[in-house]
Amino acid sequence: MKELKRIIEVYENIDFTQRKAAMATVVKLYGSSYRRPGARMLITDDGRWEGAISGGCLEGDALRKARQVMSTGEPMLVTYDTMDDENADSLAVGLGCNGIIDVLIEPIIPDHIYNPISLFKTYTTHSVRDTAVLMTVFRTEGEPDLQVGERFLLLNDGTLHPSTTKNLPLFLQQDLTKVAQGGKSQVKLYEQPSGKIEAFLEVLHPGIHLVIFGGGYDATPVVRLAKEVGWHVTVSDDCVAHLTPIRFPQANAMVNANRKEILQHIPITPFTATVLMSHNYKYDMAVMENLLTTQVPYIGMLGPRKRFQKMLEQFESQGKTFDIEIINRVHSPIGLDLGAETPDEIALSIISEIQAVFAGRKGEFLKQKPGFIHERSQQQVEISSE
Repeated sequence: MKELKRIIEVYENIDFTQRKAAMATVVKLYGSSYRRPGARMLITDDGRWEGAISGGCLEGDALRKARQVMSTGEPMLVTYDTMDDENADSLAVGLGCNGIIDVLIEPIIPDHIYNPISLFKTYTTHSVRDTAVLMTVFRTEGEPDLQVGERFLLLNDGTLHPSTTKNLPLFLQQDLTKVAQGGKSQVKLYEQPSGKIEAFLEVLHPGIHLVIFGGGYDATPVVRLAKEVGWHVTVSDDCVAHLTPIRFPQANAMVNANRKEILQHIPITPFTATVLMSHNYKYDMAVMENLLTTQVPYIGMLGPRKRFQKMLEQFESQGKTFDIEIINRVHSPIGLDLGAETPDEIALSIISEIQAVFAGRKGEFLKQKPGFIHERSQQQVEISSE
Protein backbone atom coordinates (compact mmCIF):
# COMPACT_ATOMS: atom_id res chain seq x y z
CA MET A 1 0.00 0.00 0.00
CA LYS A 2 2.86 2.39 0.76
CA GLU A 3 4.34 1.94 -2.70
CA LEU A 4 0.96 2.34 -4.36
CA LYS A 5 0.23 5.55 -2.49
CA ARG A 6 3.65 6.90 -3.41
CA ILE A 7 2.99 6.15 -7.09
CA ILE A 8 -0.30 8.05 -6.85
CA GLU A 9 1.46 10.95 -5.16
CA VAL A 10 4.11 11.15 -7.89
CA TYR A 11 1.46 10.82 -10.62
CA GLU A 12 -0.50 13.76 -9.23
CA ASN A 13 2.60 15.95 -9.48
CA ILE A 14 3.25 15.20 -13.17
CA ASP A 15 2.55 18.08 -15.54
CA PHE A 16 0.96 16.18 -18.43
CA THR A 17 1.05 19.28 -20.62
CA GLN A 18 4.83 18.83 -20.63
CA ARG A 19 5.42 15.17 -19.82
CA LYS A 20 4.29 11.70 -20.83
CA ALA A 21 4.08 8.69 -18.52
CA ALA A 22 3.81 4.93 -18.56
CA MET A 23 3.39 2.23 -15.95
CA ALA A 24 5.10 -1.16 -15.81
CA THR A 25 3.36 -3.91 -13.82
CA VAL A 26 4.49 -7.46 -13.08
CA VAL A 27 1.42 -9.45 -14.09
CA LYS A 28 2.67 -13.03 -14.23
CA LEU A 29 5.54 -15.05 -12.84
CA TYR A 30 6.79 -18.57 -13.35
CA GLY A 31 9.57 -19.51 -10.98
CA SER A 32 11.19 -17.01 -8.64
CA SER A 33 11.74 -13.28 -8.77
CA TYR A 34 12.72 -10.45 -6.42
CA ARG A 35 9.29 -8.83 -6.90
CA ARG A 36 5.95 -10.61 -7.12
CA PRO A 37 2.98 -10.01 -9.45
CA GLY A 38 1.45 -6.65 -8.62
CA ALA A 39 4.82 -4.86 -8.33
CA ARG A 40 4.74 -1.58 -10.27
CA MET A 41 6.80 1.34 -11.41
CA LEU A 42 5.55 4.66 -12.79
CA ILE A 43 7.85 6.07 -15.49
CA THR A 44 8.01 9.51 -17.09
CA ASP A 45 9.59 10.43 -20.41
CA ASP A 46 12.42 12.31 -18.71
CA GLY A 47 13.77 9.00 -17.37
CA ARG A 48 12.43 9.24 -13.83
CA TRP A 49 10.50 6.49 -12.12
CA GLU A 50 8.82 5.55 -8.86
CA GLY A 51 8.43 1.98 -7.62
CA ALA A 52 10.24 -1.12 -8.88
CA ILE A 53 9.53 -4.35 -10.78
CA SER A 54 12.75 -6.14 -9.78
CA GLY A 55 15.80 -5.74 -7.60
CA GLY A 56 17.27 -3.34 -10.16
CA CYS A 57 17.82 -5.85 -12.94
CA LEU A 58 14.90 -5.05 -15.23
CA GLU A 59 14.27 -1.36 -14.63
CA GLY A 60 16.73 -0.16 -17.30
CA ASP A 61 15.14 -2.22 -20.05
CA ALA A 62 11.67 -1.31 -18.81
CA LEU A 63 12.59 2.36 -19.17
CA ARG A 64 13.55 1.79 -22.81
CA LYS A 65 10.35 -0.12 -23.51
CA ALA A 66 8.31 2.54 -21.71
CA ARG A 67 9.62 5.21 -24.09
CA GLN A 68 8.31 3.15 -27.01
CA VAL A 69 4.94 2.80 -25.31
CA MET A 70 4.74 6.52 -24.60
CA SER A 71 5.56 7.21 -28.24
CA THR A 72 3.05 4.79 -29.77
CA GLY A 73 0.34 5.07 -27.13
CA GLU A 74 -0.10 1.29 -27.26
CA PRO A 75 0.48 -1.16 -24.35
CA MET A 76 3.26 -3.74 -24.60
CA LEU A 77 3.69 -7.09 -22.85
CA VAL A 78 7.36 -7.91 -22.24
CA THR A 79 8.60 -11.32 -21.12
CA TYR A 80 11.88 -11.52 -19.22
CA ASP A 81 13.39 -15.00 -18.97
CA THR A 82 15.82 -14.75 -16.08
CA MET A 83 16.52 -18.47 -16.34
CA ASP A 84 18.35 -17.83 -19.62
CA ASP A 85 21.93 -16.55 -19.28
CA GLU A 86 21.92 -15.38 -22.90
CA ASN A 87 18.88 -13.23 -22.17
CA ALA A 88 20.74 -11.67 -19.26
CA ASP A 89 23.66 -10.85 -21.56
CA SER A 90 21.34 -9.26 -24.13
CA LEU A 91 19.81 -7.08 -21.43
CA ALA A 92 23.29 -6.18 -20.17
CA VAL A 93 22.27 -6.91 -16.58
CA GLY A 94 23.03 -9.50 -13.97
CA LEU A 95 19.77 -11.30 -13.29
CA GLY A 96 19.89 -12.80 -9.84
CA CYS A 97 16.49 -14.49 -10.09
CA ASN A 98 15.40 -17.72 -11.69
CA GLY A 99 12.02 -17.15 -13.27
CA ILE A 100 10.03 -16.02 -16.28
CA ILE A 101 8.40 -12.65 -15.69
CA ASP A 102 5.65 -11.01 -17.73
CA VAL A 103 5.55 -7.23 -17.42
CA LEU A 104 2.72 -5.12 -18.86
CA ILE A 105 3.94 -1.66 -19.88
CA GLU A 106 1.18 0.77 -20.79
CA PRO A 107 0.78 4.47 -21.44
CA ILE A 108 -0.80 6.56 -18.70
CA ILE A 109 -3.25 9.08 -20.13
CA PRO A 110 -5.03 11.10 -17.41
CA ASP A 111 -8.49 11.29 -19.01
CA HIS A 112 -8.44 7.79 -20.53
CA ILE A 113 -11.18 5.45 -19.37
CA TYR A 114 -8.66 2.70 -18.54
CA ASN A 115 -6.23 4.90 -16.61
CA PRO A 116 -5.22 2.54 -13.77
CA ILE A 117 -4.10 5.37 -11.49
CA SER A 118 -7.70 6.61 -11.34
CA LEU A 119 -8.78 3.20 -10.06
CA PHE A 120 -5.98 3.13 -7.50
CA LYS A 121 -7.01 6.58 -6.27
CA THR A 122 -10.60 5.37 -5.93
CA TYR A 123 -9.47 2.37 -3.90
CA THR A 124 -7.03 4.16 -1.59
CA THR A 125 -9.47 7.02 -0.99
CA HIS A 126 -12.67 5.10 -0.35
CA SER A 127 -11.59 1.59 0.70
CA VAL A 128 -8.76 2.15 3.13
CA ARG A 129 -10.00 -0.64 5.41
CA ASP A 130 -11.28 -3.10 2.80
CA THR A 131 -9.90 -5.42 0.15
CA ALA A 132 -10.77 -5.18 -3.53
CA VAL A 133 -9.97 -7.20 -6.65
CA LEU A 134 -8.54 -5.61 -9.77
CA MET A 135 -8.72 -7.52 -13.03
CA THR A 136 -6.20 -6.50 -15.71
CA VAL A 137 -6.26 -8.03 -19.20
CA PHE A 138 -2.63 -8.37 -20.31
CA ARG A 139 -2.64 -10.86 -23.21
CA THR A 140 -5.15 -11.74 -25.94
CA GLU A 141 -5.32 -14.01 -28.98
CA GLY A 142 -7.82 -13.75 -31.82
CA GLU A 143 -10.62 -11.22 -31.40
CA PRO A 144 -11.97 -11.64 -27.86
CA ASP A 145 -14.48 -9.32 -26.24
CA LEU A 146 -11.83 -7.60 -24.08
CA GLN A 147 -8.55 -5.97 -25.05
CA VAL A 148 -5.13 -5.58 -23.42
CA GLY A 149 -5.20 -2.89 -20.77
CA GLU A 150 -8.89 -3.15 -19.90
CA ARG A 151 -9.57 -3.28 -16.17
CA PHE A 152 -12.38 -4.00 -13.77
CA LEU A 153 -12.38 -3.21 -10.05
CA LEU A 154 -14.59 -5.22 -7.70
CA LEU A 155 -15.08 -3.32 -4.46
CA ASN A 156 -15.53 -4.88 -1.04
CA ASP A 157 -19.31 -4.40 -1.12
CA GLY A 158 -19.53 -6.62 -4.21
CA THR A 159 -20.14 -3.80 -6.67
CA LEU A 160 -18.10 -3.05 -9.75
CA HIS A 161 -16.50 0.33 -10.12
CA PRO A 162 -17.77 1.93 -13.37
CA SER A 163 -14.30 1.88 -14.90
CA THR A 164 -15.45 0.93 -18.39
CA THR A 165 -18.38 1.47 -20.69
CA LYS A 166 -18.57 -2.24 -21.40
CA ASN A 167 -20.45 -4.70 -19.25
CA LEU A 168 -18.22 -7.31 -17.67
CA PRO A 169 -19.29 -10.82 -18.73
CA LEU A 170 -21.02 -12.70 -15.93
CA PHE A 171 -18.47 -15.52 -15.75
CA LEU A 172 -15.67 -12.98 -15.27
CA GLN A 173 -17.59 -11.17 -12.54
CA GLN A 174 -18.12 -14.51 -10.80
CA ASP A 175 -14.38 -15.15 -10.93
CA LEU A 176 -13.68 -11.75 -9.41
CA THR A 177 -16.01 -12.65 -6.56
CA LYS A 178 -14.31 -16.03 -6.04
CA VAL A 179 -10.87 -14.43 -5.91
CA ALA A 180 -12.17 -11.83 -3.44
CA GLN A 181 -13.48 -14.61 -1.21
CA GLY A 182 -10.23 -16.59 -1.48
CA GLY A 183 -8.07 -13.55 -0.81
CA LYS A 184 -5.33 -14.68 -3.19
CA SER A 185 -4.27 -13.10 -6.48
CA GLN A 186 -4.39 -15.32 -9.57
CA VAL A 187 -3.59 -15.38 -13.27
CA LYS A 188 -6.36 -16.89 -15.39
CA LEU A 189 -6.65 -17.89 -19.01
CA TYR A 190 -10.11 -17.71 -20.58
CA GLU A 191 -11.03 -19.35 -23.86
CA GLN A 192 -13.82 -17.83 -25.90
CA PRO A 193 -15.09 -18.75 -29.36
CA SER A 194 -13.71 -15.43 -30.59
CA GLY A 195 -10.30 -15.78 -28.92
CA LYS A 196 -8.34 -16.10 -25.69
CA ILE A 197 -7.93 -13.70 -22.78
CA GLU A 198 -5.27 -13.87 -20.10
CA ALA A 199 -5.86 -11.68 -17.06
CA PHE A 200 -4.27 -10.89 -13.72
CA LEU A 201 -6.83 -10.90 -10.90
CA GLU A 202 -5.08 -8.98 -8.17
CA VAL A 203 -6.25 -8.76 -4.59
CA LEU A 204 -5.63 -5.26 -3.28
CA HIS A 205 -5.02 -5.17 0.46
CA PRO A 206 -5.40 -2.01 2.53
CA GLY A 207 -2.33 -2.81 4.60
CA ILE A 208 -2.07 -3.34 8.34
CA HIS A 209 -3.69 -0.87 10.71
CA LEU A 210 -1.60 -0.89 13.87
CA VAL A 211 -3.28 0.39 17.02
CA ILE A 212 -0.95 1.04 19.95
CA PHE A 213 -2.51 1.41 23.38
CA GLY A 214 -0.21 3.44 25.57
CA GLY A 215 1.70 6.56 24.66
CA GLY A 216 4.94 5.85 26.49
CA TYR A 217 8.43 6.62 25.24
CA ASP A 218 8.97 3.05 24.00
CA ALA A 219 5.94 3.30 21.69
CA THR A 220 7.78 5.91 19.60
CA PRO A 221 10.11 3.48 17.75
CA VAL A 222 7.19 1.09 17.15
CA VAL A 223 5.28 3.90 15.43
CA ARG A 224 8.35 4.90 13.43
CA LEU A 225 9.12 1.39 12.16
CA ALA A 226 5.48 0.64 11.37
CA LYS A 227 5.23 3.79 9.27
CA GLU A 228 8.48 2.94 7.52
CA VAL A 229 6.98 -0.31 6.22
CA GLY A 230 3.82 1.49 5.17
CA TRP A 231 1.29 0.68 7.89
CA HIS A 232 -1.48 2.96 9.12
CA VAL A 233 -0.77 3.75 12.79
CA THR A 234 -3.09 4.94 15.56
CA VAL A 235 -1.89 5.67 19.10
CA SER A 236 -4.50 5.63 21.88
CA ASP A 237 -4.29 6.50 25.54
CA ASP A 238 -6.71 7.71 28.21
CA CYS A 239 -4.15 10.28 29.34
CA VAL A 240 -4.17 13.14 26.85
CA ALA A 241 -0.76 14.33 28.07
CA HIS A 242 0.79 11.20 26.52
CA LEU A 243 -0.61 12.02 23.09
CA THR A 244 1.53 14.81 21.75
CA PRO A 245 2.52 15.35 18.10
CA ILE A 246 6.11 15.94 19.13
CA ARG A 247 6.26 12.38 20.53
CA PHE A 248 4.48 10.69 17.63
CA PRO A 249 5.00 12.86 14.54
CA GLN A 250 4.57 9.89 12.17
CA ALA A 251 1.28 8.59 13.63
CA ASN A 252 -1.75 8.83 11.35
CA ALA A 253 -4.04 9.44 14.30
CA MET A 254 -3.99 9.87 18.07
CA VAL A 255 -7.11 8.94 20.03
CA ASN A 256 -7.79 10.05 23.57
CA ALA A 257 -10.40 7.53 24.74
CA ASN A 258 -11.62 6.08 28.00
CA ARG A 259 -10.14 2.62 28.46
CA LYS A 260 -13.60 1.06 28.67
CA GLU A 261 -14.88 2.73 25.50
CA ILE A 262 -12.08 2.12 23.02
CA LEU A 263 -14.27 0.10 20.63
CA GLN A 264 -16.48 3.13 20.14
CA HIS A 265 -13.51 5.09 18.80
CA ILE A 266 -11.33 2.54 17.02
CA PRO A 267 -12.71 0.24 14.30
CA ILE A 268 -11.56 -3.38 14.29
CA THR A 269 -11.10 -5.04 10.89
CA PRO A 270 -9.39 -8.19 9.56
CA PHE A 271 -6.31 -6.00 9.02
CA THR A 272 -6.08 -4.55 12.54
CA ALA A 273 -3.17 -5.35 14.83
CA THR A 274 -3.30 -4.15 18.43
CA VAL A 275 -0.39 -3.67 20.82
CA LEU A 276 -0.75 -2.98 24.55
CA MET A 277 2.30 -1.23 25.97
CA SER A 278 1.10 1.28 28.54
CA HIS A 279 3.02 -0.26 31.51
CA ASN A 280 -0.23 0.31 33.45
CA TYR A 281 -1.69 -3.03 34.44
CA LYS A 282 -5.24 -1.80 35.06
CA TYR A 283 -5.32 0.13 31.80
CA ASP A 284 -4.01 -2.86 29.82
CA MET A 285 -6.49 -5.18 31.52
CA ALA A 286 -9.44 -2.94 30.63
CA VAL A 287 -8.27 -2.67 27.02
CA MET A 288 -7.65 -6.42 26.84
CA GLU A 289 -11.18 -7.13 28.09
CA ASN A 290 -12.57 -5.02 25.27
CA LEU A 291 -10.36 -6.58 22.60
CA LEU A 292 -11.18 -10.15 23.65
CA THR A 293 -14.80 -9.50 22.66
CA THR A 294 -13.76 -8.75 19.06
CA GLN A 295 -12.35 -10.73 16.16
CA VAL A 296 -9.16 -8.69 15.99
CA PRO A 297 -6.48 -10.88 14.32
CA TYR A 298 -3.61 -9.85 16.57
CA ILE A 299 -3.30 -8.73 20.19
CA GLY A 300 0.20 -8.24 21.54
CA MET A 301 1.03 -7.20 25.09
CA LEU A 302 4.35 -6.00 26.42
CA GLY A 303 5.53 -7.68 29.58
CA PRO A 304 6.17 -11.19 30.97
CA ARG A 305 3.96 -14.20 30.26
CA LYS A 306 2.59 -14.19 33.82
CA ARG A 307 1.05 -10.75 33.22
CA PHE A 308 -1.50 -12.11 30.76
CA GLN A 309 -2.03 -15.24 32.87
CA LYS A 310 -2.90 -13.01 35.81
CA MET A 311 -5.45 -11.19 33.69
CA LEU A 312 -7.10 -14.44 32.61
CA GLU A 313 -7.33 -15.56 36.23
CA GLN A 314 -8.96 -12.27 37.21
CA PHE A 315 -11.42 -12.48 34.31
CA GLU A 316 -12.33 -16.02 35.41
CA SER A 317 -12.85 -14.93 39.01
CA GLN A 318 -15.26 -12.26 37.73
CA GLY A 319 -17.20 -14.87 35.74
CA LYS A 320 -15.95 -13.59 32.37
CA THR A 321 -15.06 -16.11 29.70
CA PHE A 322 -13.80 -15.63 26.17
CA ASP A 323 -13.55 -17.80 23.08
CA ILE A 324 -10.36 -19.85 23.03
CA GLU A 325 -9.86 -18.81 19.41
CA ILE A 326 -9.48 -15.15 20.33
CA ILE A 327 -7.36 -15.95 23.40
CA ASN A 328 -4.97 -17.81 21.09
CA ARG A 329 -4.55 -14.59 19.11
CA VAL A 330 -2.94 -12.96 22.14
CA HIS A 331 0.86 -12.77 21.92
CA SER A 332 2.28 -12.39 25.38
CA PRO A 333 5.21 -12.02 25.66
CA ILE A 334 5.06 -9.99 22.48
CA GLY A 335 7.52 -10.19 19.59
CA LEU A 336 9.91 -12.59 17.92
CA ASP A 337 12.95 -13.90 19.76
CA LEU A 338 15.60 -11.57 18.33
CA GLY A 339 17.51 -11.03 21.52
CA ALA A 340 16.03 -7.54 21.72
CA GLU A 341 16.99 -5.35 24.66
CA THR A 342 16.69 -1.66 23.72
CA PRO A 343 13.38 0.06 22.80
CA ASP A 344 14.40 0.14 19.13
CA GLU A 345 15.30 -3.55 19.12
CA ILE A 346 12.05 -4.44 20.89
CA ALA A 347 10.14 -2.40 18.30
CA LEU A 348 11.81 -4.42 15.55
CA SER A 349 10.82 -7.64 17.33
CA ILE A 350 7.19 -6.49 17.61
CA ILE A 351 6.86 -5.31 14.00
CA SER A 352 8.50 -8.53 12.75
CA GLU A 353 6.05 -10.72 14.66
CA ILE A 354 3.01 -8.80 13.40
CA GLN A 355 4.28 -9.09 9.82
CA ALA A 356 4.79 -12.84 10.27
CA VAL A 357 1.32 -13.34 11.75
CA PHE A 358 -0.46 -11.50 8.93
CA ALA A 359 1.63 -13.30 6.31
CA GLY A 360 0.87 -16.66 7.91
CA ARG A 361 4.56 -17.36 8.55
CA LYS A 362 6.48 -18.69 11.55
CA GLY A 363 9.25 -16.10 11.60
CA GLU A 364 11.95 -18.75 11.16
CA PHE A 365 15.37 -18.50 9.51
CA LEU A 366 14.89 -18.63 5.73
CA LYS A 367 17.93 -20.86 5.36
CA GLN A 368 16.15 -23.46 7.49
CA LYS A 369 12.90 -23.22 5.56
CA PRO A 370 12.37 -26.27 3.36
CA GLY A 371 11.45 -25.66 -0.26
CA PHE A 372 11.11 -22.24 -1.83
CA ILE A 373 10.69 -18.87 -0.12
CA HIS A 374 7.75 -17.91 -2.36
CA GLU A 375 5.32 -19.88 -4.47
CA ARG A 376 7.08 -20.55 -7.74
CA SER A 377 4.12 -20.37 -10.09
CA GLN A 378 0.60 -19.08 -10.30
CA GLN A 379 -2.32 -21.27 -11.23
CA GLN A 380 -3.82 -20.72 -14.64
CA VAL A 381 -7.45 -21.75 -15.01
CA GLU A 382 -9.03 -22.16 -18.40
CA ILE A 383 -12.70 -21.24 -18.46
CA SER A 384 -14.94 -21.26 -21.50
CA SER A 385 -17.53 -18.48 -21.70
CA GLU A 386 -21.10 -19.48 -22.26
